[in-house]
Amino acid sequence: MKFEKLVRNLREKLPSLGLAFDEPMSRHTSFRIGGPVAVMALPSSAEELRLICREARNAGVRPFVFGNGTNLLVQDAPLNVFAVKTSPGLSEVRLAPDGNIFAMSGVLLSALAVFAQKNSLSGLEFAHGIPGTLGGAVSMNAGAYGGEMCQVVERTEYLDEDLEIRAVTGDEHGFSYRRSVFSDSGKIVLSSLIRLQPGDAGAIKGRMEELSARRRSSQPLNMPSAGSVFKRPVGGYAAALIDSSGLKGLRVGAAEVSEKHAGFIVNLGGATCDDVLRLIDQIRERVLKEHGVNLQTEIKHITG
Repeated sequence: MKFEKLVRNLREKLPSLGLAFDEPMSRHTSFRIGGPVAVMALPSSAEELRLICREARNAGVRPFVFGNGTNLLVQDAPLNVFAVKTSPGLSEVRLAPDGNIFAMSGVLLSALAVFAQKNSLSGLEFAHGIPGTLGGAVSMNAGAYGGEMCQVVERTEYLDEDLEIRAVTGDEHGFSYRRSVFSDSGKIVLSSLIRLQPGDAGAIKGRMEELSARRRSSQPLNMPSAGSVFKRPVGGYAAALIDSSGLKGLRVGAAEVSEKHAGFIVNLGGATCDDVLRLIDQIRERVLKEHGVNLQTEIKHITG
């Protein structure tokens, strides 16, 4: 009944809003895993996103807001969830008057890095191969090859728990390893200003191509996955611990520890959420036994 009321109100106030029903999350996650959500909304602007969330609150519904689904592991069974997908609707990117880049939360990091390169701005080369959106990257302080979002994000606008538009700058982001003030909170990232340095477009492109080649040679980019499954433990690397525990190629159902990169779990075709969860448990148990390290997951398990 709550969803019926919400959908009715949304259709009345936002007649052009994209809505999908019983929409499989497997179509919206890089793992290609996940049962159907009851309703999915596809806003095309920050104003629509805010109104959607407000109408959901008025109907007693808690929205699940996500971007490109690249770090999600979603349950196999149907989810009694109202999902709101920011990508590709909130994907505006432009140069700000101060020379920074303004980007909305739903823009892909790869597209943002290319935009920076074409405008001869350096500092986002590391992000070119990260498959997520800006909103998710800011929330978890995503990084690779020595670069992190905390190095380039100047200011972020967001919806607070009362759905008011707020902003944080600099250290107010609370960035740390794979965390920010937005992590595990009711705050929803709307947009960020990205601070970069002038550079040579050709050299920037060359660096991006170099990092892309490194990724292709070391990561199973041709197979469905959610990227690195585990956070980096203190004093080491999860992939090295998993590899040295002899776990490459370990399978549960159609989920496998990648032969190419032990930090990845790949979907061989038809893997279920339960397959992945059981494989994660086996990895954690073996690494704890072999190395005394309790690995913590980086991916988010979504139920509902």
